[in-house]
Amino acid sequence: MTAYEISPARDTLSRPVELIAFALVCGQLVYLVASYVQGSWLTGANGTVPNDFVDVWAAGQLVLQGNPAAVYDWPTHKAMEVIALGHPFNGYFGWHYPPTYLPVAAVLARIPYIPAQNIFLFSTFLAYIFCIHRIIDDKFGILLAAAFPAVLANVMAGQNGFLSAALMGVTLLTLTERPVLAGILLGLMTYKPHLGLLFPIALAAGGHWRAFVTAGVVATLMALASWAAFGTETWHAFVGNIGHTSQAFLGNGWADFAKLQTAFGLVRTLGGSEALAWSVQAALALAVTAAVAALWCSRAEYDLKAAALATGALLATPYLYTYDLVVLAVPLAFLWRLGRAKGFRPHETAGIGVACLLVLIFPLVKAPVGFAAVLVVAALIARRAWPSLHRTAQAVV
Repeated sequence: MTAYEISPARDTLSRPVELIAFALVCGQLVYLVASYVQGSWLTGANGTVPNDFVDVWAAGQLVLQGNPAAVYDWPTHKAMEVIALGHPFNGYFGWHYPPTYLPVAAVLARIPYIPAQNIFLFSTFLAYIFCIHRIIDDKFGILLAAAFPAVLANVMAGQNGFLSAALMGVTLLTLTERPVLAGILLGLMTYKPHLGLLFPIALAAGGHWRAFVTAGVVATLMALASWAAFGTETWHAFVGNIGHTSQAFLGNGWADFAKLQTAFGLVRTLGGSEALAWSVQAALALAVTAAVAALWCSRAEYDLKAAALATGALLATPYLYTYDLVVLAVPLAFLWRLGRAKGFRPHETAGIGVACLLVLIFPLVKAPVGFAAVLVVAALIARRAWPSLHRTAQAVV
């Protein structure tokens, strides 16, 4: 998170990095406390403040009432959100997840709304901290994980970025030594399927077939279990809702294109057409897919492969918000571990700092700066990966 170079022989992080990370943690805590006091987070003068968690709790309530298919009916779901908050509000927080995520919503809905949100955020935050700490393999990994700027965005939104980062990070962390566990976690990650699009390709390219098959089995069992529990009607409603969601958020920009941290969001923010945005996004996704597949076929260090796959997952999808950028902590952690083991390249830590700064300033600029942060991390990875890719290409020729 700073331009200070660190020798691979040292066992502890530099003092400047510690101080910067500590300052970021303190700043985020102060912001949360101030937001709570001012009523812009959790509760305010008009009652409970709406955020994305309300769609989870409302969906869980509909499941508990025996009407799971209604979570994909926007008017019915919105009415339950109003009941959850105890007052009407503008806008709508839609439920866009597959039925496999509904059991989590149902469990949380058995708890009063505010405690349920706090329990969900705190428990998934601990999982995220554990993941980044294990990747970095240093006691200061906890501090660095907590300091990452996307943490604040996820908490304020009441979102599941911590859960996504933990599942992806531990999947990559355990893939080589415990492939069955990695496959189970990857199967669970299908609750947000657009983040896992590159994983089957990378696992196949790298020959990680046990994890590949396990993930497929787990995902299939989850789908079958949700079908048995919630019925065919719920799955039909989910499939039908995909088109409405795509048109509303990617076509019409209901949630503001500037909030989309993707190539698609950047093109639309700059005034480009939807067709152009899809073309740019598709071209980027294809390029990233080819690069990740080539790298996972190579003899590059595993940490570099893991960082590339996690970063590629963020670049390939058109649907990514700031709270999803918690996942970016995963490739950053692998890069950090690789740098401490083999030495940081010139300006590499400065690049990591720039990526963190871009995520940090999003509330001030309201532009796809998070997408720029992902591109910076991708560039750092490409810089390290190029020799391995070049050697592999020469061997093929």
